[in-house]
Amino acid sequence: MNALITKLAECVFACNECHEGCLNEKMVGMMAECIRLDKDCAVICAAMLQLVHHGSRMKPKMLELCIESCEKCADECSKHNNDHCRACAAACRACAKACRDFLAVH
Repeated sequence: MNALITKLAECVFACNECHEGCLNEKMVGMMAECIRLDKDCAVICAAMLQLVHHGSRMKPKMLELCIESCEKCADECSKHNNDHCRACAAACRACAKACRDFLAVH
């Protein structure tokens, strides 16, 4: 469970960093979808952290949502050539994998 918690926290941080980075891009309008997905993913992963900590029975359903959110965010971030988007895509992919791994065992 510690690996999942770590990846969720890293994803929240990376998505929030990417969100802020995108807002500072010259062509911020081109980053609108990335900004939306960053925020969604950060919120979903933060909620997942809470559910994991208190042993919620909703974990399996929420993990599926978390995987979907992370994958969408990673796909969008991969379209952009800047450090914050690359870091976010990597964190989202790692988080989705950790969620899948956790689901496979639990």
